[in-house]
Amino acid sequence: MLQKVEGIVIRTTDYGEANKILTLYTRELGKIGVMARGAKRPKSRLSSISQLFTHGHYVFQRTSGLGVLNQGEMVMSFRDLRADIFLTAYAAYIVELLDRLTEQHEINPYLYELLYQTLHYIDEGQDYEILTRIFEVKMLRVAGIGLHVDGCAHCGASEGEFSFSIKEGGFLCHRCWHVDERNLKIQPNTAKLLRLFYHFDLNRLGSISVKPETKEELKTILEAYFDEYSGLHLKSKRFLSQLDKMKME
Repeated sequence: MLQKVEGIVIRTTDYGEANKILTLYTRELGKIGVMARGAKRPKSRLSSISQLFTHGHYVFQRTSGLGVLNQGEMVMSFRDLRADIFLTAYAAYIVELLDRLTEQHEINPYLYELLYQTLHYIDEGQDYEILTRIFEVKMLRVAGIGLHVDGCAHCGASEGEFSFSIKEGGFLCHRCWHVDERNLKIQPNTAKLLRLFYHFDLNRLGSISVKPETKEELKTILEAYFDEYSGLHLKSKRFLSQLDKMKME
């Protein structure tokens, strides 16, 4: 049975001398795996549509196991994203995070749209660091990890000065800081952005301008939160950390 899907390549694995196994995240079927026979050959008609991050329409033979890719039509290659090592590294982290937090054939059109919009905005030159933080916040729900950002996680207070508590899973007001002595002090703008990222629709994204110190706080909080609750150890994350260190030197 032939099946046509709209999808994005989120992982490629070499198989034999000439073949690739593609992991596609699709609008219609969620995450699927297909064999692209001959895709490693430069002249193969499947070569260009089998590259990481490629967005396209794919036709494959659907079986009980791994599908077999018959043909594909590229919609977008995200060429600018591929041309910059930092953008490529951040995009690789985004697709690996998605891959590790999703199961085969779990249909989620919202998540597909989130992935597409994130890669599209990065390719257009929007702030890739902030887009990555937004993606991480959105993926917390997919991972089943709660995040209390609408007030104090302990007493429920909605106003005042907040810190962030890994232990309590969200904000603590100044009256409840004693609940977690290791709470992370954050700027009001950081709290505001975390709340915004958790609730807003990425399609409504306008221009992004965030101070470096706010970016660093967001990164510190989300890294610590994922480390504590997700159990993930991503190769792309280690590489990204190395690149960020190089950028700072």
